[in-house]
Amino acid sequence: MSDTRYLDWPFFDEWHRQLALQLDTWATQHVPHEHGADVDGECRALVRSLGGAGWLQHAVGGKPYGASDVIDTRAICLIRETLARHSGLADFAFAMQGLGSGAISLQGTPAQKEHYLSRVARGEAISAFALSEPEAGSDVAAMQCSAHVEGDHAVINGEKTWISNGGIADFYVVFARTGEAAGSRGISAFIVDAGTPGFEVASRIEVIAPHPLARLRFTDCRVPLTQRIGAAGEGFKVAMRTLDVFRTSVAAAALGLARRALDEALQRAKTRRMFNQFLADFQLTQAKLAQMATTIDSSALLVYRAAWQRDRGRNVTREAAMAKLTATEGAQQVIDSAVQIFGGLGVVSGQTVERLYREIRSLRIYEGASEVQQLIIARELLKEGA
Repeated sequence: MSDTRYLDWPFFDEWHRQLALQLDTWATQHVPHEHGADVDGECRALVRSLGGAGWLQHAVGGKPYGASDVIDTRAICLIRETLARHSGLADFAFAMQGLGSGAISLQGTPAQKEHYLSRVARGEAISAFALSEPEAGSDVAAMQCSAHVEGDHAVINGEKTWISNGGIADFYVVFARTGEAAGSRGISAFIVDAGTPGFEVASRIEVIAPHPLARLRFTDCRVPLTQRIGAAGEGFKVAMRTLDVFRTSVAAAALGLARRALDEALQRAKTRRMFNQFLADFQLTQAKLAQMATTIDSSALLVYRAAWQRDRGRNVTREAAMAKLTATEGAQQVIDSAVQIFGGLGVVSGQTVERLYREIRSLRIYEGASEVQQLIIARELLKEGA
């Protein structure tokens, strides 16, 4: 595995260190590094495998059915970093089980937790988080998907897009405008089971790093009000609480991709002969490797500071934004350097660094683009100054 000296940092308890080492051993034996054409099938298989081995329990919390005070952010980050180093799709499978069911873990009723979270943790049900829309990505307040109450049901109409696990999920946490107040204060969250009349997967979306992704359509989709998560009009708070938990873990996934890129670059530099010496003997190569390693450690410090602080009950809006911004942008630079060290071989389809190059790009966009993270950081700084 990669350099593990960071596990000695005081951010971690001993069980975190053991978790990372045990998962690395398990992933080496059970996570495929290459993927075929059936991405949906492979993703389902990874969810079952992760659930069967007990890793998905960390995505919903340590107690039965999950609870907000037992989702350990450091554990989620270590798991995502380790899985991303082995396979971007394995990281995706784990992350979406957590993000997709996170609102239920944080604010669901006991009945909702019992019905959904236990199956998520065992890998028997696949979850999805349906927030983004064609005209409402970073600007959640621009949401147009709506829901109105008819008797004891909510009737949902509208579309969602860029929905990970779209097409393979067994249930979706859907955010819709219910009109209790203007802007973000008039949004509610609902659990919509796949197969509910009026719900359809309108189209699948193909991206450069393949994973299940889709556009969803709701046409007079009737959902019992018992499927609402939290009170009416509190959906935006539910969504932000969920993202606060998992945003730091996006940074951890970027960290895992960057560590793998550095490992590949080091191996290439030490074995590639050029002008009667090895690539690693050139000072230009050494400078590039040094910058890659420094970028990774800088990112890791921010990632695990944010995770540690959240696990201590602190608000980490600023710290999580700093971690995501630095780790995702830094990982892009590290992976680009690894491709450069590989030369022409680095852009050949099927090479590990070529796969990493495709996988890192979306992390700078989803769950808050880099530009949004900058706005969040500045807003928090100005708030403190006031």
